[in-house]
Amino acid sequence: MSDQDTTPTPSPAPPIPTGTPPKVTNRGRAAGPADSANSETSDFPEYEYFVQPGPRGFPPLTEYLDILDVDMMKRRDESNKMDHHTMLYNSDYLIVRRGQEFQVNINFNRPYKPAEDKFALEFVIGSSPHFSKGTYIPVFPTKERQSSWEGRIINTFGNVVTMGITPAANCIVGKYHMYVGVVTPYGIRRTRRESSRDLYILFNPWVAEDAVFLGDESEREECVMTEMGIIYHGSYDDIAERDWNYGQFNFGILDACLYIMDRAEMPITNRGDPIKIVRVASAMLNSRDDDGGVLVGNWSGDYTYGVAPTSWTGSTDILLTYSSSKMPVCYAQCWVYAAVFNTFLRCLGIPSRVVTNYFSAHDNDGNLKTDIILDENGRIDRNRTRDSIWNYHCWNECYMSRPDLPAGFGGWQVVDATPQETSDGMYRCGPASVQAIKHGQICFPFDAAFVFAEINSDVVFYSRSKDGTMAPVKVNRTHVGRLILTKSPGNVTRRDITDQYKFSEGTTEERTVLEKAEEYGCKREKSSPPVADVDVVLPNLEIGVGTNFEMNIEFINNSDQQRTVDAYISGSVVYYTGVTGTEFLFLTPRVTIDPKANVRELVVVESKSYMKRLVEQANLHFIVTGKIRETGQIITAMKVVTLQNPKLIVRVSSGGKVNEEMIVSVEFTNPFSFSLEGVYIRMEGPGMMAPKSRYYSLITGGSSLTWTEYFTPERAGTSRVIATLDCPALRQVYGQASVTIKP
Repeated sequence: MSDQDTTPTPSPAPPIPTGTPPKVTNRGRAAGPADSANSETSDFPEYEYFVQPGPRGFPPLTEYLDILDVDMMKRRDESNKMDHHTMLYNSDYLIVRRGQEFQVNINFNRPYKPAEDKFALEFVIGSSPHFSKGTYIPVFPTKERQSSWEGRIINTFGNVVTMGITPAANCIVGKYHMYVGVVTPYGIRRTRRESSRDLYILFNPWVAEDAVFLGDESEREECVMTEMGIIYHGSYDDIAERDWNYGQFNFGILDACLYIMDRAEMPITNRGDPIKIVRVASAMLNSRDDDGGVLVGNWSGDYTYGVAPTSWTGSTDILLTYSSSKMPVCYAQCWVYAAVFNTFLRCLGIPSRVVTNYFSAHDNDGNLKTDIILDENGRIDRNRTRDSIWNYHCWNECYMSRPDLPAGFGGWQVVDATPQETSDGMYRCGPASVQAIKHGQICFPFDAAFVFAEINSDVVFYSRSKDGTMAPVKVNRTHVGRLILTKSPGNVTRRDITDQYKFSEGTTEERTVLEKAEEYGCKREKSSPPVADVDVVLPNLEIGVGTNFEMNIEFINNSDQQRTVDAYISGSVVYYTGVTGTEFLFLTPRVTIDPKANVRELVVVESKSYMKRLVEQANLHFIVTGKIRETGQIITAMKVVTLQNPKLIVRVSSGGKVNEEMIVSVEFTNPFSFSLEGVYIRMEGPGMMAPKSRYYSLITGGSSLTWTEYFTPERAGTSRVIATLDCPALRQVYGQASVTIKP
């Protein structure tokens, strides 16, 4: 063996790259870039020759048919917009619906000769139009040659040809450009690209072949054409209403909705499928996954760097701000997400409505249980009780066929943009078939199991012993999903649609549904603890913010023997999501009840105990628990009290006519002894007034203010002006006034 050192010499480190890194492209993977932006377009050549140029260049084309002008017939009072129910869109462009014929007038340089002349209309969408992808569609005037869209000559008058075009009922929804091309012996001569020949094609719920067809005219009018909505909130036994201007026809809103899909980089080719569109939009309406979404959620109560969710009056400001700034808008909670999502859906032509579920469970583990932990004495253990039940939760329903599911599961579908849990890696929910949810078919896409749990979870009270073991002591199977509401078509009343989501409690159908859901993995509490022979009942209360009040809690002894209850009465300020803010009341009375008798325990609540702790929407949550000394049984009762806020008074001048100036005033009186600081008042009215706002740095206690604005109505009909007042010390103050505008 040699004495020479055989230790390998380390190789030198590779050089560190310098300079600009190479641009990452699709080259080598695809022939062209992915087409995912409706705002980007590709110009077609004005001249497309079939032959090579001769010694003197290309031959002249002046002796052949030429296009002088194209009239898109896009005025609001013309047949296109009237027939396609798009006359309310405030736009400079033609807006039509797929699956239905629209017309254009083409002015040639001479009369059209069918036997000699050949021309076609070419519709393109996106940056890389291609015939096989449905992004380039030629439309011909003769029956002998047709593409996926039908074309026909309706009329000729002099040099003008009226052409009828029927887009396919499943075509891509978005912004197209139309060219007119004339065939000559030497090539194709087409119109130059001009924005005046841009047009929008939307979904069509009036045509049976469209996936979003809705046969009920009253539902169509409400869920597509109605701009002013009512969103229900409050609590199950104290329902409140919030007016909202969806504003789906306002100037710029349609472009903003298309931008949302562009921002998501949704392939153009997927934009004819309502299932794919609503799933993408469900993720894009919130910015929980990235910085590209429309709205930033905030439940903290601190809205210093944005607008408080309770302050918004409509979707217009939100969507226009998002599309212009390219940044998420602050802030939103569930009803704001649902309202803006509703605008998006109605604007594109997908029938939709906002739905409110009272006592909505947030199921984060799929077990269909909301667990409340009590200690050995029956007192709630807040450190171990993590589940919460929202006083209410708003989501959307949209109407569409579901060819991906068995027959019978089309129709209304739940979609939800509020970021609660992830679905396929993103914060979104739906579309989930309402029929599938009702019948326990929660295996069907998308997210049916999550929605099923929101309306069917059991509230289970557990008693936790000192050694850590827990035993169920009470199961409430009827608390969650107590009431599901939406606005009635054509009027301002509410509509109970609970029976569309679930069968009546305790029926054979309901038990069958729950058994079916369990087959697909939803587990629920099977135990049935004995029912205590003492009931506790909390009263219904209507209390104004800042007032003292009394609450009589009734203990009812159903047994033939005397009962003694060691009770725990807790009052907490809570967010509408059921999350506890702070506890302001705690009492531990011992209540003795004679056989077959009842006893009332009086609880006095002073405003000073809760006012400084109030969070938005002013919800107080009372829980009464207790242990019966003679039997060891646990009793429980819960009640949400929504404190009533002062109102805004909205007054509108009478005798309104289109294009004649009117006056609206908003009046408010501070009913408190303390001053309100940093006050914003907002108001708007569909078809009458764009969103306006006014800031007041201070409104002293007991003082009043009046804000007056002028506006000019643009449309005849009945509408409403809605207003909100918002400040850190007082949320959710609003008012409205109905207005009838004459032509």
